[in-house]
Amino acid sequence: MMTPDQSDADVMKYAMFGGSELTENDKLTQSMGEVDWSYLAPHYKSGSLYFVDPQLSLVEVGLAFTENRKDEVEAWLQKGDLVKVEALHAVQWENKVGEEAVQFEALVVSPFVICRPV
Repeated sequence: MMTPDQSDADVMKYAMFGGSELTENDKLTQSMGEVDWSYLAPHYKSGSLYFVDPQLSLVEVGLAFTENRKDEVEAWLQKGDLVKVEALHAVQWENKVGEEAVQFEALVVSPFVICRPV
């Protein structure tokens, strides 16, 4: 509630910090973004970067991580639909610069980052 001496500009907007009506699906969708390899490289080096097959939704995979649906994640890992990024991938992406640089769609699902080339 504003006091009489406050303008609309003086009132802090707390909705973005919590109490939101957004579903987990909505939150993950809003957290997705396009990045280049320089953003993903530290996550690769820490062993927390996973590649998601284009047939899967990043949000659905992110939900499986956040909801601890281990069986579903394990099935994707076994089928190769979800793959931990290894040196072979990293070398290919590190060597592409300029116009050849690959952009990725990425989603942080702490402590992991899931991605796929755009």
